[in-house]
Amino acid sequence: MFMSLVKLHSITEKRRELQQTLKLLASLIRSEAGCLESGLYQQVGDETVFLLISTWQSRVALDDHLQSSRFSVLLGTRCLLRRPLEVAIHAMETFTGFRTPNLERSTTDP
Repeated sequence: MFMSLVKLHSITEKRRELQQTLKLLASLIRSEAGCLESGLYQQVGDETVFLLISTWQSRVALDDHLQSSRFSVLLGTRCLLRRPLEVAIHAMETFTGFRTPNLERSTTDP
């Protein structure tokens, strides 16, 4: 599984326009072959920063997306940004049975 993260810093006056474009894109990306999920998030404390996250079944599916017209629309938002968009791609491994550490304090702890 692969994850793409796109961070966008909007010009303050263009925030709503960028947000509307990204909302539409996130929903359209969900319908692409190989897309497992896609979501748009806004940074707490700075409403001009957005994060578009999508997960993909394979690198081929992600690469197809990166060559798609939808990704071109994302690149076309440059005029709404105060700095260049940032793209990160991560290979992910899924597993089950994850155990959390025992967070209970020992009776000998002060």
